[in-house]
Amino acid sequence: MARCCACAGPDEDRARAQLAALTGAPARPGAAPAALIDGEPGHASGPFTLDGLTAVGEVTLHNRSDLLAALAAAGAAAPAGCPDGELLLRCWARLGAAGIRAAEGMFVLIVVDGTDLVLIRDQVGARTVFYARADGCWAASTSLRSLRHWPALGTGLNLAAVRSFLTFAYLPGEETLLRGVLEALPGRILRLAADGSATQEPYWEPSDALAPRGGLPAGELTAGGPANGGPGPGELGPEAYAARLRTLLEDATRCRLPQDESVAVLLSGGVDSSLVTALAAKLHTRPVHTYSISFGDELPNELGYSGLVAEHCGTRHRILTVSGEQVAARLADTVALLDSPVGDPLTVPNLMLAEAVAGDGLGVSLNGEGGDPVFGGPKNLPMLVHELHRDDPSPGARAEAYLRSYRKCYQDLPVLLTPEALRALAGEPHPERFVAPYLRPGAMQSLLNQLLHCNLRTKGAHHILTKVERLTASQGVQGRSPLFDRRVIDHAFATPPRWKLNGTVEKWVLKEAVRDLLPDTVTDRPKSGMRVPVQKWLRGPLHELSGDLLLGDRARQRGLLRPDTVRTWMRGEGTLLPRQGGKLWLVLTLELWLRAYDL
Repeated sequence: MARCCACAGPDEDRARAQLAALTGAPARPGAAPAALIDGEPGHASGPFTLDGLTAVGEVTLHNRSDLLAALAAAGAAAPAGCPDGELLLRCWARLGAAGIRAAEGMFVLIVVDGTDLVLIRDQVGARTVFYARADGCWAASTSLRSLRHWPALGTGLNLAAVRSFLTFAYLPGEETLLRGVLEALPGRILRLAADGSATQEPYWEPSDALAPRGGLPAGELTAGGPANGGPGPGELGPEAYAARLRTLLEDATRCRLPQDESVAVLLSGGVDSSLVTALAAKLHTRPVHTYSISFGDELPNELGYSGLVAEHCGTRHRILTVSGEQVAARLADTVALLDSPVGDPLTVPNLMLAEAVAGDGLGVSLNGEGGDPVFGGPKNLPMLVHELHRDDPSPGARAEAYLRSYRKCYQDLPVLLTPEALRALAGEPHPERFVAPYLRPGAMQSLLNQLLHCNLRTKGAHHILTKVERLTASQGVQGRSPLFDRRVIDHAFATPPRWKLNGTVEKWVLKEAVRDLLPDTVTDRPKSGMRVPVQKWLRGPLHELSGDLLLGDRARQRGLLRPDTVRTWMRGEGTLLPRQGGKLWLVLTLELWLRAYDL
């Protein structure tokens, strides 16, 4: 396993030297300024060469047969056994953006095209790539740490990204915590030219313009519907959307199952992971192993539901108990695995699950991620309620409300950041810029779809998928997300909003699509989420570590956070108790990440 890097510029000898410095590998005399592979965990492959192009990437394709057929139809047949990275390069070289759009999978491809670099990231952002420019050359890598150690790049802490992280609990767009280093966006082809210019071509973006007949086969028109009314004239009925979704879900799950190997499914007991478990059990010819987390019997949990699903589906079920002491011992190393910090207290448990899967000899793990950002989970409700009562019609007011709805540290920034940090931020762009474009009519017309689009392009691409990928890849496991399948997403946005949020029933069409696969007890249960005992950990095994890190000399010298506010939060004062744990977790995660990256 490895991560990949590449460097290119107008001076090929200098570009090779830059790349050697970036990867720690010797420059190769006479070679093109191509990509090399470093030693960090990942799924890198290459280099591949074709028609003067050289590429490396982290590429896992789920629809190889479709792509091979498309190339053959274009008169550019590819060898049937060629690696996924080479196949994707052939699609790009022969079919252009249409060839990339046809690919379904998890991929980043870095192409050296003469003196240019071309960065291609998958539609939803399952894998990431970072880039920067220094000394007249572009460099790109799937490892932020490799760019951090590039001698030509004089970088430091990006203060605007600190504010974004404290607002969202992740970084929602192109910016990274390294000044001058950017993350390529999903669904984009980015060309970095020798003259320093960068041009971006979107090759896929979801849209609700396909409704009401988006992609549904002929003959699926139906009448009737749930309690809030049937379809209007010329519209499809809800059963048609559910039936088509079921077909797409089965296809998405089937193509992600490993051939002739058992598969793991991370099973929380919620409807999303439960339906993936049921589909895997139905479609796979080998045993399905399921894994659930417990934080101890004294806490509310979903183990009753996950156990019910495991028994119903006949899986080999395993419960992993995670203690606060384990979290405290492993938090720093876990945070260091991430290219950007994620303020999610499930990071250590997620890593331990990946270790358990790998320890059982399994190489592919499915999950239920994607149900909420694609089909409309409960976190959209505060924004929908706000819309009923807001008296400021401006787009900025909606974006401001969205930032507040995250309930992280956004409203605490005036008392959390030092006066020096606040002054330095005065001229920086506001975090609203990451969400405002999605929260007005454009690709999406309805408010619910605008919210889902925003969730998909921010939290989905920069939190959910990247966290899963980095933590599973560190154990040699591929984490695959059927609900983030591009075809499933297209259908979800083409489905009228009233079939996603039907009255008070969230994700209605998704539940109806799989109702026959699961007990009603699971399908119709309200979403509760996993109760993570963050407050208990911070008062117990993490208390001393938090104090040493957040109030120590190194944090003070950095000058970001006000020690008096941190002390107040650690004492349980100054804010509503249920939110203190999450806020302290954010600043602790940030501090650990900054130390891991020597910032």
